[in-house]
Amino acid sequence: MARARLADAARVARWADISLGRGRDGATSDGKGTLSDATAERAATALGLTPAQVRADWDTARLAGLVEVHGDIARPGWRLRAWNRDDSAVLRGWVALFDAWSLAYPEPAGREHSAVAEVVSAMPQVLSFLQLSAGPVPVEQLLDLLEQRVTELRTERCEVAYVPPIAAHPFHEKVRATPAGPGAAAAPAHDPAEATPLAPLLDWALDALAYVGALTWADGQATLTPLGSWAVWVKLEQICVAAQSPAGNIEQNAEDMLRGCAGLRPNAARAEYRAWLAARPVGSAVTELLDAARGEDALLRGLAFEALRVVGAPAEPDVRAAAEETTLRPYALIWLAEQEGTDPEDAHEVLTREEATWLWVDTAAAVADHGEAPLLVRHLESAVQATVPALLDEVRAVGHPRTVQVLVALAAAHPDPALARAVRRAAFQVHTGGS
Repeated sequence: MARARLADAARVARWADISLGRGRDGATSDGKGTLSDATAERAATALGLTPAQVRADWDTARLAGLVEVHGDIARPGWRLRAWNRDDSAVLRGWVALFDAWSLAYPEPAGREHSAVAEVVSAMPQVLSFLQLSAGPVPVEQLLDLLEQRVTELRTERCEVAYVPPIAAHPFHEKVRATPAGPGAAAAPAHDPAEATPLAPLLDWALDALAYVGALTWADGQATLTPLGSWAVWVKLEQICVAAQSPAGNIEQNAEDMLRGCAGLRPNAARAEYRAWLAARPVGSAVTELLDAARGEDALLRGLAFEALRVVGAPAEPDVRAAAEETTLRPYALIWLAEQEGTDPEDAHEVLTREEATWLWVDTAAAVADHGEAPLLVRHLESAVQATVPALLDEVRAVGHPRTVQVLVALAAAHPDPALARAVRRAAFQVHTGGS
């Protein structure tokens, strides 16, 4: 089902990959990878579609990760590369589209943005009800549930409770037709969001979810598709995992959560990462983790990418962008290699000699700050250089900001006096700028 829903998007993305090629002008300069008019016309002619269909399929490809946008450049995503050999890549692409349902279908015109945002926030509860119902549910019942959830959201923000306009939906025709009595009180004034009828917005939400393939609705009833039911079940399972945060870090920010996981065994740490991630939107969680990785603490950098391994494919665009940053590049390249199927034990081979040396220094800094002296001595064995003199030469050249501290700590920890002197001399040379 996921392949069928994304087939048209994949077709347009493959056409762009083959026909445009790297460095060809196919997108506008809006920073969103929007197709230019000329490219849309060209694709429409080649594929037997209208330009509007091409644009719709292209937008779906972007949301599903079949196309990645970097500035003004759009290029094929890893999911398109894996399309024919990896069913999980296709499924992940559909989940990304499902998560972005409110972007995949145009918002209804003339509606308050705040009201639209409330409906988007409330729809997970509506979808959960549909999943638990395991069959068709009257849209009128979903509207009642939506109105209750919006009321709860406004109450949580200490706002005036939602009062549904009686002329909002065909289900209210009888109420609308009843004339008000002579003593009827005038309705209280509300802000524009509160005066926005929710029924049309529910219709929009159902249309959008039907567009991405999560449900069907007709004759006043909505039903989750098998794919939609599976996706909602996965989300509910994630919430259950989040409620069982073993170490209690679920409410912490990323940096504090990672520090709380530093002393845990790998399996326990991964359970904590899963719980923390399940309680947050994927996009903001990935942003937080990468921000923590950019800090001065090298231990948090390594742990952040361990947490990103738990995120998996949805983090790929952000991690790929992070690979352009010197501080994060080695971690990001290894993460990307593993994501593309490289054995974790071999993933470090994607690094250049300089990148591997930089990573060695960074990891040594984490050990020096948080580990014991014997661990730092053993860390020498993980260097790509065959000899300590070769390692010291390349460490001096790589320009890591913690080089001096790492070498001083290694000299103090190493039991071999001659080697310790050589390391100390290298630290002095880096400190003074000598050779």
